[in-house]
Amino acid sequence: MMLKKAALAAATAALGFGALTAAPMVHAQDQFVPLLVYRTGQFAPLGIPWADGKQDYLKLVNAKGGVNGVKIAYEECETAYDTAKGVECYERLKNKDGGAAGFDPQSTGITFAVSDKAPGDKRPIVTVGYGLSQSANGAVFEWNFPLLGNYWTAADSIIQDILKKEKGSLKGKKIALVYHDSPYGKEPIPLLQKRAEKEGFQLMLLPVTAPGVEQKSTWLQVRQQRPDYVLLWSAGVMTPTAIREAQATNFARDKIYAIWWAGSDHDVKDIGAGAKGYNTVTIHNTAERDKVHDEVKSLVYDKSQGTAANVASVGSMAHTRGMVISMLQVEAIRTAQEKYGKGKVMTPEQVRWGLENLNLTQDRLNALGFGKILRPIQTSCSNHLGTDWSRIAQWDGAKWNVVSDWYQGDKSMVEPLVKEYADKYAREKNVKARSCN
Repeated sequence: MMLKKAALAAATAALGFGALTAAPMVHAQDQFVPLLVYRTGQFAPLGIPWADGKQDYLKLVNAKGGVNGVKIAYEECETAYDTAKGVECYERLKNKDGGAAGFDPQSTGITFAVSDKAPGDKRPIVTVGYGLSQSANGAVFEWNFPLLGNYWTAADSIIQDILKKEKGSLKGKKIALVYHDSPYGKEPIPLLQKRAEKEGFQLMLLPVTAPGVEQKSTWLQVRQQRPDYVLLWSAGVMTPTAIREAQATNFARDKIYAIWWAGSDHDVKDIGAGAKGYNTVTIHNTAERDKVHDEVKSLVYDKSQGTAANVASVGSMAHTRGMVISMLQVEAIRTAQEKYGKGKVMTPEQVRWGLENLNLTQDRLNALGFGKILRPIQTSCSNHLGTDWSRIAQWDGAKWNVVSDWYQGDKSMVEPLVKEYADKYAREKNVKARSCN
């Protein structure tokens, strides 16, 4: 009941907010990066630390002198995870201060909507760990960059971990997908259907209506049909609700695997021991702490410039993912400067080139303070995802522990889907694929 009241209060608050902004003073030589956020609404528990992390990293870059002397200007625009509001933010900010360097919509629904606009507007769409899974195909999706992984690679990595637990066979097993009934929640379904056909397990699809605070009927089906594992595609208030319902129906938490947006500190800390055993897949190794966390504390929070209300947020998985997103955008700007002029403000088209030519080696990641968090990343004309890596983290009742080795999505499963869905998109949208030879 308390969760329901909190969700309704957040949704009500979202209706009262327009475009909430947080912006530094803009100078003629600043590079503008828009920050679409959802600090209100059903996903606010995830959106707040995520947004804090994005902004904190940009503050760190500015504190260290910018990108070859070019400071980053930014402005937050509140979407409340609402597609119409997200499109409004995009339209309002796309031409600001010489043109937005790129958009992280922070929502699969918003990504769907603005992806049709991006080629005409010539604005990059950066979706780290979410968005249109088929946009990894850079030949069709020239302006989309689903860096580091997507929902197909995540789902496949989860299945690989379950296969390891089941000694290589899932024949006759039953796996349920409990998912937010939205474009976001539906994204892993094609991959899971192909995996079910290959491995011989039964796939149960259990949609949950937004915002996800009413799940008793869903978990009644889980109790009645007794799946061997549950995959949870949720975020915000839906996640702790699901964990509590699993607890109430006595479904083992170590048989639950969550997508990374349902695997953050705020999802489990109030449940504590009741969530013990709960698993999440991570983007690369975002459960790890590294030098970048110390730098943010010393150069941002110790100077009373931190975005989060409490410095303890620094190092949480959601905050770290936010920093990763901003780091990738900044490094794309830096890469573009190497070609088009160091110390210059880059156009959106030039930043797009930078995103398509990222080459973050281990040495470079170490220098940036992300060497323990990320593995090397390289993009190209045809490959807009870069390199997907993930691990499984498990909640022990008090903290997250990494409990697996590294996984990558099985290319034999993922790449045919990327091609199939990218080709379908190109036909439906009359997009001519580029030659990447």
